[in-house]
Amino acid sequence: MRRDPDALAADLAALAAAGRLRSRRVVERVRAGGTDAARVVVDGRELIDFCSNDYLGLARHRDVIAALAPAAAEFGAGSGAAHLVTGHSLPHHALEEELAAFTGRERALLFSTGYLANLGAITAFAGRGEVVLQDRLNHASLIDGARLSGARLLRYGHGDAAAAGRVLAERDDVALLATDGVFSMDGDVAPLPALAPLAARARAWLLVDDAHGLGVLGAGGRGCVAAAGLDADAVPLLVGTLGKAFGTFGAFVAGDATTIEFLLQHARTYIYSTALPPAVAAATRVALRLAAAEEWRREHLWQLIARFRAAAAAAGLQLAVSATPIQPLIVGGAAAAVRASAALREAGFWVAAIRPPTVPEGTARLRVTLSALHRAADVDALVAALVAALATRAPAARMAKR
Repeated sequence: MRRDPDALAADLAALAAAGRLRSRRVVERVRAGGTDAARVVVDGRELIDFCSNDYLGLARHRDVIAALAPAAAEFGAGSGAAHLVTGHSLPHHALEEELAAFTGRERALLFSTGYLANLGAITAFAGRGEVVLQDRLNHASLIDGARLSGARLLRYGHGDAAAAGRVLAERDDVALLATDGVFSMDGDVAPLPALAPLAARARAWLLVDDAHGLGVLGAGGRGCVAAAGLDADAVPLLVGTLGKAFGTFGAFVAGDATTIEFLLQHARTYIYSTALPPAVAAATRVALRLAAAEEWRREHLWQLIARFRAAAAAAGLQLAVSATPIQPLIVGGAAAAVRASAALREAGFWVAAIRPPTVPEGTARLRVTLSALHRAADVDALVAALVAALATRAPAARMAKR
């Protein structure tokens, strides 16, 4: 694009007219601790937060917060360099060992963000003259990783393991098969038991981005890969983020020792990025222990999910099929989703409107996310507010088209 301010203004005007112009809202205060932990203050108004990916409520846990200050005093507020220069500290190293143990892998490698982890892994294990095969609804970071690798990107229908199998059977140049574990906009889980043997037979790397499953699904919160009974041989590249159920920041890739050493040597997003702050790594170690030990958080979360889905069904709201904390309600048009989100905000609830291009045309939605911080009364009140926010729409428009 050549420099043309008028073209930029026209583009922004077109986004606004289509109901797609994104805007930020400033969280002025978080009410941490106790029964008000799911509350935030935005534009001077207290809202019950149903947008956050803090599924276990650990971002505001006193012990996690308390771990930050002493680690910062000892190691500084930032790491100061990339891991391979002087940025790799004791908290980083200890966290990598504990993440490896948590996921049942030999090694784990920390990245500064989940986006960088996916870009680094895909570009390290696939390249020109090869194919990267992906689910059509994968996260943008997986798609961008394939494009940056120079490999050809092929995509199969969402959750369609048979379609993926046909591509793998017909081609001998698929280097890597990548999928979300839990799909971030739909809340459904990838068919990992079917995909793993297909990738193995084709001698393709299988990468599972379990950003939204780790901490939540499986025994002890070990994620959808563990829940599917798959080990490091079946899923050689397991990607996880630390800013969702674990409540902090950063990401990692876990696998066997040789695979992770290769990644360390070849992932440009690891080699050339500043390491995350050591104090964040120290806080994450506490969060990881809490996530594994405090089963009540997951049990409470499952109870809330079941309550929300039952109440929504009784109210005539058709949710997408999801057994995870991500509960989408398809509205249809982008403008309608924005209006419904605004109505909910006026009623005291923060629920994000997700619009194209994040989701396909005609599937703009209210993306409700549940947390262990929510109370049953919060869920009941949200359902009532959803009914009121959508009351002006025709009944057919209130039902999810799935």
